[in-house]
Amino acid sequence: MVDTDRYPLTGSGSPARRAVVDRTRAELAADGCSVLPDFIRPELHAVLREECAALEPHAYTKIEQVNAYNTAIGELLPEDHPGRTIMERGNAFVARDRIPVSSIISRLYTSPLFQRFVADCFGLPELHELADPLSGLTLNVIAPGRAHPWHFDTNTHTVSMLTQSAEDGGTFEFCPGIRSAADENFAAVRSVLAGDTRPVRRLDLRPGDLQLFKGRFALHRVSTVAGAIARHSAIFAYSERPGVVGSAERTRQLFGRVLPVHLAGRTVRGDELLD
Repeated sequence: MVDTDRYPLTGSGSPARRAVVDRTRAELAADGCSVLPDFIRPELHAVLREECAALEPHAYTKIEQVNAYNTAIGELLPEDHPGRTIMERGNAFVARDRIPVSSIISRLYTSPLFQRFVADCFGLPELHELADPLSGLTLNVIAPGRAHPWHFDTNTHTVSMLTQSAEDGGTFEFCPGIRSAADENFAAVRSVLAGDTRPVRRLDLRPGDLQLFKGRFALHRVSTVAGAIARHSAIFAYSERPGVVGSAERTRQLFGRVLPVHLAGRTVRGDELLD
């Protein structure tokens, strides 16, 4: 599936693999984001698109009012808190339990070689699949006229892959390092939500590109999709710690349902940031 001539997944000591890992680490350190073009072999791009397009009917498509932290709307917050800015979330998610294990994105997500490669690129000793049976691997579907508004990720390290481009719009935008594990930096977040574009960077992604992203600390969104074709992207969610499960509130927002694991109080976090 992977263009291993360009992106070696084995031979951790080889110069070619080290060069890819070092370049990716440098980009992550500078921008909190790195893109590996044509990570999936070009001859498999059509299969990748078709497999994921077939999943679109399983997407939970309820339009909801949300804030950047995906906390409950109506929660008591200070007057100047950025969580008081309400946005429309128009994207839809296909949950992991709807994605065939034989699909390219599922085989990639569960591959120990891929996980080791991603961990090395992030400079981590290891990464774990989320323990969440719904949100570990998802397909993000953004229909024409819809957007995925400003938000932060639950997981510290996000890996994603565009599988189908929109005809127009659907641009990935992000504010690298706008918060840290020790500082929410509410003032900067509030400024971006109010329309400040100075911290915002934009990416031109193509199907088959692998994107590594520090999404827990970067405010990010996908702009409104235009034209007649939905934007599809696979999201491979990993964590430095085992046992990470999404909150019941956020799981309900994304998938329209929760499982016993979301209600059992087993959520693990490496920080005290708002979800």
